[in-house]
Amino acid sequence: FQERRIDVRQFDQTNSEELLRLSDEYGGFDIIIDDGSHFNEHVIHTFQVLFPVLRPNGIYVVEDTQTAYWPTFGGGIGSPYSSMAFFKALVDGLNHAEYPIENYEPNYLEQTIVEISFFHNLIFVRKGQNDEKPSSPE
Repeated sequence: FQERRIDVRQFDQTNSEELLRLSDEYGGFDIIIDDGSHFNEHVIHTFQVLFPVLRPNGIYVVEDTQTAYWPTFGGGIGSPYSSMAFFKALVDGLNHAEYPIENYEPNYLEQTIVEISFFHNLIFVRKGQNDEKPSSPE
């Protein structure tokens, strides 16, 4: 698959040092597509390592998310440890400004995720600055 504008690398996606070294080599990424092992634990780990090096307005894609429902891949319907449960939990953070908690300090992902889209066996997460002010009911 190697071509003029395509560089193919193969390594263990749970090796944080290799992932970060690759990012350092390229100076970050505009698009990251996780087409790795599809094991739920690996999908979550890779997102936690690589999302911070994704450039603003970058897109992080996770494909083959059907494995979130397969026990043989560490998933299962309703499993709190599945990759789908992890990404669904990020949805509330899109609206952290609306939390009725005084002096709430949003975490890194709440501050930097501006869009999450779910499709059949596919998730898109867009990075940006999620610093909207709370809205007031009218």
